[in-house]
Amino acid sequence: MKVGTAAGGGSLNEVAKAARRVESLGYDFLSSSETAHNPFLPLVLAAEHTERVGLRTSIALAFARSPMDTAYVAWDLQRLSDGRLVLGLGSQVRGHIVRRFSMDWAPPAQRMREYVRALRSIWKCWQTGSKLDFAGDNYAFNLMPPPFNPGPISTLDVKVHIAAVNPLMLQVAGEVCDGVMLHSFNTPEYTKQVVLPNLQRGAAKAGRMLEDMDISGGGFIVTGGTDEELDANRTATKKRIAFYASTRSYAPVMDTHGWRDTAENLYRMSVEGRWSEMEAEITDEMLDAFAVSGSYDEIVDRIKARYGSYATSVSFSIPVGTPDDEERLKEMVHELQGA
Repeated sequence: MKVGTAAGGGSLNEVAKAARRVESLGYDFLSSSETAHNPFLPLVLAAEHTERVGLRTSIALAFARSPMDTAYVAWDLQRLSDGRLVLGLGSQVRGHIVRRFSMDWAPPAQRMREYVRALRSIWKCWQTGSKLDFAGDNYAFNLMPPPFNPGPISTLDVKVHIAAVNPLMLQVAGEVCDGVMLHSFNTPEYTKQVVLPNLQRGAAKAGRMLEDMDISGGGFIVTGGTDEELDANRTATKKRIAFYASTRSYAPVMDTHGWRDTAENLYRMSVEGRWSEMEAEITDEMLDAFAVSGSYDEIVDRIKARYGSYATSVSFSIPVGTPDDEERLKEMVHELQGA
């Protein structure tokens, strides 16, 4: 099992130091998200200041930018990092794409399939010199004059992963992607009933096996160095679960457990702005379905038990403030890598 951690959401001035530290701790990859910052810029700095650790966007918003724009930045990062990039893409929900980015919306699964295929067509043009001629319902690319072609790279093709929760997007991941990034808002039961069967359906369309894919994550990981820290982190995770459960796009996960009434109630509370009250709707049973939790001494074995049967990578970390903390984290990462 590969183990990764986030690059951090602070200043770009801190990225180089953080990336070197991630590499020294033995991680397989570091990831950069698109929340309050662009996800690609930290990876440029990380690529410059590391030699081995993989680099992953987790995630970059696909529908907020043209496939051509994404193709260029991924190609440059792949070249800069000597082939260490995994391009992780996500669709986001309609409200953010339309209202925050002022971009058009279309059925997301069909559009994501087309987006990934467009990327591969563009990269093939650059790598082999073949004519660019891609046409779909959402995107069309057929112009690539020589001055705008960055040319081939010596490293392997860029790996493309997508974030997926619902059946159609999971099938797209299985059909056209190198991997899937499962949402933290996920449970073992949902993985069994929905995630794995739909990944398999998509893979079968492309004549592939599920084993050909990288499957990352699939739930929350909650730990702490003391009982007090663990309890505090479990409470904080209830808040995150309540936030996701209030989003109607994620209702099928709640439906799997018969928790639709809770999801509807949380949605109403979010509309009314009652955010501080929402965590009380999340029971310990719900928390334990969405999260694997335990002390530092317990958590590695519990992660293996929860994810070991299907996940090929996970993201995991603990606070590090002393050399002893660093050694503990190194040991935990090493143990997970042996899963």
